[in-house]
Amino acid sequence: MNYTYRPKGVCSQQIDISVEDGIIQEIKFYGGCNGNLKGIAALAVGQPVEDVIQRLEGIHCGFKNTSCPDQLALALKQINQI
Repeated sequence: MNYTYRPKGVCSQQIDISVEDGIIQEIKFYGGCNGNLKGIAALAVGQPVEDVIQRLEGIHCGFKNTSCPDQLALALKQINQI
């Protein structure tokens, strides 16, 4: 299934995520730190949703209470509830 998430409080404006049978197939970030977000997406693809949530949830960016990886974890949590 394909999902679109609108992050809050970060530079990235949109995250498109594809998940099948609990495994992340593709992640695409729009906006934000291009190279870093491509790296995060590459590391997450092929991984179980739950594993990625555990690794990324709670990461902060500078003085912010969230980050693009944290927002990805929040998106994946929402997907898991569907």
